[in-house]
Amino acid sequence: MAPSLDGLVFAPVADQAPGQVGTRTRFAYHERDGRVWAEYAGGDVVRGYLVGTREGDRLDFRYVQLRTDGTTASGHCVSQVAELPDGRLRLAESWEWESRPGSGTSVVESVTARPEDCAAGH
Repeated sequence: MAPSLDGLVFAPVADQAPGQVGTRTRFAYHERDGRVWAEYAGGDVVRGYLVGTREGDRLDFRYVQLRTDGTTASGHCVSQVAELPDGRLRLAESWEWESRPGSGTSVVESVTARPEDCAAGH
């Protein structure tokens, strides 16, 4: 199983469609006892929250967000957690809106490795 998400900040590797999460969006993750949650904002998202569970390297969560145009949206996402060679984590996501039509996939990666994953002097 990949390391804990707790305290990590993730960013998308590519922009999604306008009005959705993009490369300027940042997700601040928390994890404890199989539960995960995060706050996110940036780009077209003023404020967003996700909450769900982790079983092994699989996340299952619901999300809700407020966009800059004043609209809200919500959906469901299942993510696979993987550790990158440099110690950062990647989440390969399959998501679907529940508040409107639409679904897709995306990838987010932790912005930096944990300090304990870096060699001394780097």
